[in-house]
Amino acid sequence: MLQLGVLRPMSMTQETTQQVLGRCRELGFALAGVAEARPTSYGHQYRAWIEAGKHGEMAYLAQNVEKRLDVRMMLPGVTAKSVICVGDRYGAEGIEASRHRGIEGGEEKAEGKIARYARGDDYHVVMKKRLHRLADELAEQFPDEVFRVCVDTAPVLEREHAQRAGLGAIGKHTLLIEQGVGSYLLLGEIITTLELTPTPSTENVDPCGSCTQCIDACPTDAITPWSVDATRCISYLTIEHRTRIDQQYHEAMGDWIFGCDICQEVCPHNQPTERSSGASTNAAYAPRNDHFDLLDVLGWDEQARREAFTKSSMKRAKLGMMKRNALIAAGNADDAALHRQIEAMALDESECEG
Repeated sequence: MLQLGVLRPMSMTQETTQQVLGRCRELGFALAGVAEARPTSYGHQYRAWIEAGKHGEMAYLAQNVEKRLDVRMMLPGVTAKSVICVGDRYGAEGIEASRHRGIEGGEEKAEGKIARYARGDDYHVVMKKRLHRLADELAEQFPDEVFRVCVDTAPVLEREHAQRAGLGAIGKHTLLIEQGVGSYLLLGEIITTLELTPTPSTENVDPCGSCTQCIDACPTDAITPWSVDATRCISYLTIEHRTRIDQQYHEAMGDWIFGCDICQEVCPHNQPTERSSGASTNAAYAPRNDHFDLLDVLGWDEQARREAFTKSSMKRAKLGMMKRNALIAAGNADDAALHRQIEAMALDESECEG
């Protein structure tokens, strides 16, 4: 329980801030900071990105734009003053080579890979539970203030606020990088009318310098410095794109069937170091599975999909989308026997549309 006690007026903001950040650590967040609630510095770039259609089928990104560009508007009827930013680390268990086949029970299996963040429990649930607990404690202590918990789904430019709060610096792949540890981070926020003291910002930090490894490694050429064309991104194609995927991207998708980690795998910040090896990750995200058998996915019904995605953030991908992704991954496998098995399943292509 948050205990703030009686504070002198001149020191209340700073002391409250320190105790809030301490409570974040007690709740198990690896990173925590505070940013002033103020408009984005990238409004023109965001609008241009939307106007260019680089958000693809993610129509929600073109909605609530004014709120998205000015976090002060996120609380109905009042003006937000502060953004409490937190981060969870998830596992970066080594750098994997791309693979199409695994061995199980002496038999080879054709596999489709899953992005690391989705291999454990659903981060929305894991983070919201603790953030709601903190928000409730703060609301009890400050009944005249307003607190709103956000994890990914609200119209908030969370990486910019996290950078302002000093949690890390945004790299050329547009992901937040914790210096010396890496970019395998999940972010959450509490937006509030409570005035808190901002923590030191990393807004002016360039974590990349002349490095272009993420840009060079992206198989669909989705990345330009500090911008991603979502319509070309494998994560978008496998998770957010609901209809048929343009054949020009099929080969580049390799064996990814949910998300993609390539730009993070090649990032120098994600290579193992003494500091990163000592950085704790949240046990809730411990991987239960890093792949699915492609033939299994192609044979799923809705019940099987639900069972496979229990406690997972992968629920966003519908059955037809997963079959579509698995079919593309299977087509990329150099395996005539697999292709014959798929043909024998007589899969109706219309069933594979999202």
